[in-house]
Parts: sequence; structure tokens; C-alpha cells
Amino acid sequence: MVGFILRRIAIVIPTFFGISIVAFAFVRVLPGDPVLLLAGERGMDAARYQEALHRYGFDLPIWQQYLHYLGQLLQGDFGASINTKKPVLVDFFTLFPATLELSLCAIIFAVVLGVPAGVLAATRRGRLADHSLMSVALVGYSMPIFWWALILIIVVSGWAGLTPVSGRIGLTYFFKPVTGFMLIDSLISGQKGAFASALNHLILPTIVLGTIPLAVIARQTRSAMLEVLGEDYVRTARAKGLSVWRVVGIHALRNALIPVITTIGLQVGVLLAGAILTETIFSWPGIGKWMVDSIFRRDYPVVQGGLLLIATMVVFVNLAVDLIYGLINPRIRHVR
Repeated sequence: MVGFILRRIAIVIPTFFGISIVAFAFVRVLPGDPVLLLAGERGMDAARYQEALHRYGFDLPIWQQYLHYLGQLLQGDFGASINTKKPVLVDFFTLFPATLELSLCAIIFAVVLGVPAGVLAATRRGRLADHSLMSVALVGYSMPIFWWALILIIVVSGWAGLTPVSGRIGLTYFFKPVTGFMLIDSLISGQKGAFASALNHLILPTIVLGTIPLAVIARQTRSAMLEVLGEDYVRTARAKGLSVWRVVGIHALRNALIPVITTIGLQVGVLLAGAILTETIFSWPGIGKWMVDSIFRRDYPVVQGGLLLIATMVVFVNLAVDLIYGLINPRIRHVR
């Protein structure tokens, strides 16, 4: 088991360096000059422009800029924002709870609905329930996030008036954040109606962000269940006279969940990518909206650091899934 863990961790190191190169190169191909944007409408003369280039290291050759950036990363320094002057790590971890809260709600929404839908479709293979559920899953997977979000806003918030359009909580509530998770902070604040307001603001973003993972999990669960339901031990359980739901829920589902768990881990990347659009549309103050705003401002350190931190999180989540997979299925530990 130790060798299995070390092999998986060893893969993370070159992945990290590869991500740092991609993040560094990405911001360099963005159009615009961050120094001129920093100057604003007032502009700056040639001397001040050269001084600013030198201050931020933009006058160095690209390879020297990257080595300097890599040296900072190895020391745990992700740089500071050109616009706000705050360290990137401070801004990231200040805004990250909002994104994490939204992502957790979205993945819970996807798992709670997706796994039962996949099991039901597998046990009703070829019937109306199977075709209906998989058709809905295909539609959910195919819908662009921005289109689906706007449709829900128009119908649910506009016509029906059931949910707010943007933000994390109503403007009438004021309290000091403790955990950064609005549901928890609103609950411990003791203000009447604060928790309900925070929960109401979460509904639409959760549905929008969780739709694609829900569809993927439902289809993966159906596929895994169909494979398991044909195994000998399932037929033996049925021959013993066990109830259908005991056979499905205990004997089949437990083994079918192994690839589903892997799929759920892979959806973390989808959630973080989808959060960029979702947070922008719903004005959700998380790292997705922070990244979009930084791209428009050509804030190189924020874009580089944000991309690297998000990608690193996805890598470590998938590493954790690999390790869990190895615990569930010991045969995986011996695969090199």
C-alpha cells in the first residue's frame, strides 16, 4: 500500500511543474498591457513605464520571468495582485469558501439525484423510465451553463419570483463572517430569516452548477449497475430469494459505486470550471468571478496564481480519489 501511495504522489510533482508552465504561458498570450491598464486614463510617461516594467519584472526575457516565478512558488509565494496589492493567497482563501460552499451543494445535489436515477434506469433497462431518465440526463449534459442559468433566472426568478437573481444573502442582513460559509455564518448569527435567505440564494446556482455532474453520475451509475447486475453473485443472491431492493441496494450497488466514486472525483474539475461561469452570471463572490475580473484587468499574478491553485486542488482531489479507489479495490494497488 505504501508503494502505491508513493507512486501516486510521485505523479503529482511533474504535474505541478506542467501546470505552472501552462499558467505562466496563458497569461502571456492575453492581449493588452497590464502596466498601461494599471496607469488608467491618466497614462504615464516613458520613464515611469520603464520603471513599472522593471518593478514587475516584465522587462526580463520570458525564461527568466518563469524561473523567477517558479522560485517564488517553491517558497510558497504566489505573488501579489497588481491592482489591489494584496497577496494572491490571501485573496484566494478569502473567496474560496464561497466557491467551496457552492461546489459542495452542487455535488451533493448531483449525487443525491444522480445515483438513484442511474440505479432506477438500470433496474428498468429498456423501459420507459430508463429511456426518460437517460434522455433527461443527455439534455442536462448538453446544455451550456450560461444558457441554462439565464433560462432559470428568467423563469424561476423573473416570472415566478421564487428565488433571488444574484448574491449570497439579502442586503438587509449584516454580520461578521466566521467560517466564510454563508449557510453556517447566517445560522450562527442568530438573525431571523438570515439562514433562509442564504439558502434561497443558493438554490439556482446549485442547480445550474450541479446539472452536468448530475447527468454524468446518472449515466455512469446506470452503466456500472448494468455490468454488476449480470455478475454471478447477483444471480446467486436472486436465486436465494432475496428481495429485489436487497439485491440491488446491498449486493449490486456497493460494487457498482467503485467507478462512480472515481467519476464523482473527476467532477470536481468540472465544478470549478463551471463555477467561473456560474459565479459570473449570479454575481457570486467566489474565486470564479475573481478570476474572470482579473483576466479583464490583466492582473498577471492573480491569473497565474489562481489557475495554479485551482489546478493543484483538482490534482490533489483526484489523488485522493485514486487512494480511496485503492482502498476499496486492493487489486488497483498492484497496477503500475
